[in-house]
Amino acid sequence: MENGAVYNETTEPEAKAPRRRPFGCTLRHLRGWRLPVKVVQAIFSFVAVVCEEIVDDCITCSGLYFFEFISCSAFLLSLLILCVYCTDLYESLGEAKVQKL
Repeated sequence: MENGAVYNETTEPEAKAPRRRPFGCTLRHLRGWRLPVKVVQAIFSFVAVVCEEIVDDCITCSGLYFFEFISCSAFLLSLLILCVYCTDLYESLGEAKVQKL
């Protein structure tokens, strides 16, 4: 017992943390056709917002204001979806909370 054979190491060596990409970008949650569709959706909604802002005068502006609200909301929501699914935020929140969101 004096040679130390009884006392072995009981803890495992510390594992290295997995290497992450800059800003935690990952494309594994938007595979196939879903990523290009979301990117095109964001581009089209941004173009709609820009086109709406070009209009200077209108006779009945209620439809134009509604279009502005819808296009701006679509742009912001598509950016939110891209940010959640293409970053580490998906793993941080968990799949159940992302589905509720």
